[in-house]
Amino acid sequence: MPLLTIHHKTEYRYTRPVAFGEHRIMLRPRDGHDLRVLDSRLEISPEPMSLHWIHDVFGNSVAIANFDERADALIFDWHVTVEHNPVEEFALTPDDSAYFYPFAYDDEEFPDLVHYITPQYTDPDGEIAEWARGFLDEDAPTPTFKILSGMTHGIRERFKYRKRHELGTQQPLDTLQSGSGTCRDYALFMIEALRHLGIAARFVSGYIFLPEDIEQRHVGGGSTHAWVQVYLPSAGWIEFDPTNGIVGTRDLIRVAVARDPRQAIPLHGVYIGPAGAFDAMDVTIRVVSDEQCSGETLEAEVL
Repeated sequence: MPLLTIHHKTEYRYTRPVAFGEHRIMLRPRDGHDLRVLDSRLEISPEPMSLHWIHDVFGNSVAIANFDERADALIFDWHVTVEHNPVEEFALTPDDSAYFYPFAYDDEEFPDLVHYITPQYTDPDGEIAEWARGFLDEDAPTPTFKILSGMTHGIRERFKYRKRHELGTQQPLDTLQSGSGTCRDYALFMIEALRHLGIAARFVSGYIFLPEDIEQRHVGGGSTHAWVQVYLPSAGWIEFDPTNGIVGTRDLIRVAVARDPRQAIPLHGVYIGPAGAFDAMDVTIRVVSDEQCSGETLEAEVL
């Protein structure tokens, strides 16, 4: 099983010493049968007066830091080593209830999935729904994998990936109409498209490892990354990365899952001081394998 080490450093700089309110840090990968945290270290400067960990409503690990010291810089330095055992691409058989679309979720599971099935964003003229129906066969039931794979690769091939420095995630309809976006935008758009088909989907935030042989063909390295999980009866939650056309967890290090991107922000908090005191934020992220003795630190983009 390959070992991957992640170094994620965020530095906020201010023109004068300021006070800091509560900061929530969501950087620890989610342990599971395909991913295990072996070692982790979080260094914060100035040192918080308190730091404790909780699990949020989705089971994500969140560190909460509170401060009693003023400073002109606030630094979060996170190191973690994980054992990553990527799950192979899933395969449904004709005996599986979700082999063909449309399919039905189990009555016992449906109440827990309803918020992942219900569209969350406006689509007044049905443009997202129409785009999603374009992946269905007209005269016969459509293999579910054909829909999911078609959307994953369709977004990658038809949309233009671009860096966007505004905070947050753009509306799914804006992503469709502009034909462009970041990985967070792509993920949210695919989620909404699937929900218009009644397929349960949720947002995933984490990191991507780019081996040297595919680094030039994939994007999203040097930054936090985002993709999609889809729930299928008998198959469970399956990962799809529409930014890079990845099906399964190959090279994807999962940190947080959520119904909406706003619930999976890696790091957020407030400072207390004049509005103009904020100067700059620098983020550097490096993901390397145990076979790599060194690697170039990449400047993070703002997703």
